[in-house]
Amino acid sequence: MYQSEWTSKPVLHILPHWNWETGKSVEVWAYYNNADEVELYLNGKSLGKKSKQNDDLHVLWNVNFEPGTLKAVSRKNGKDVLVREVRTAGAPAKIELIADRKNIKSDGKDLSFITVRILDEAGNVVPNADNLVDFKIEGNGFIAGVDNGFQASLEPFKANYRKAFHGLCLAILQSTEKAGSIKLTANAKGLASSSITITTK
Repeated sequence: MYQSEWTSKPVLHILPHWNWETGKSVEVWAYYNNADEVELYLNGKSLGKKSKQNDDLHVLWNVNFEPGTLKAVSRKNGKDVLVREVRTAGAPAKIELIADRKNIKSDGKDLSFITVRILDEAGNVVPNADNLVDFKIEGNGFIAGVDNGFQASLEPFKANYRKAFHGLCLAILQSTEKAGSIKLTANAKGLASSSITITTK
């Protein structure tokens, strides 16, 4: 929302996820800038075009859920600017690890934040996944903390495990004062595991 209102960076973001009960009415929001309108499609069928009015920060549609693909297209002067899609996810199948920084300082203080995503076979985040993820660390670093964004969670922040919340959790890696690398491996029962290596120097 902030980027769409206060930056010149082209933005188009739709929410929420697309895993619901068939027939349920879902409010779909789109944040955008650098465009005149947004058109929403469900499984290739147009649900209409919307434009922000007055002080609106977003546009919205009430959509009856059916599994498949929700697609938003922003346009300016009739030409496509951005396209964003949200797909119905299947069962949890694998773990993906994404580092905000793959190179950090070996000063005993620097951090790399590793986003943990629970994906289906097609690579979609599974929005209702709450798998318990176990972390193993090797090399010149340690786990400084873990989190998942669930404010009522009673799990410790200092641990080598965390349950996913809406398909996501976080591991924070901290360097030692010795240069080298930190390897993080994430495992969860029934899922394909994943590893990532951070360089420290």
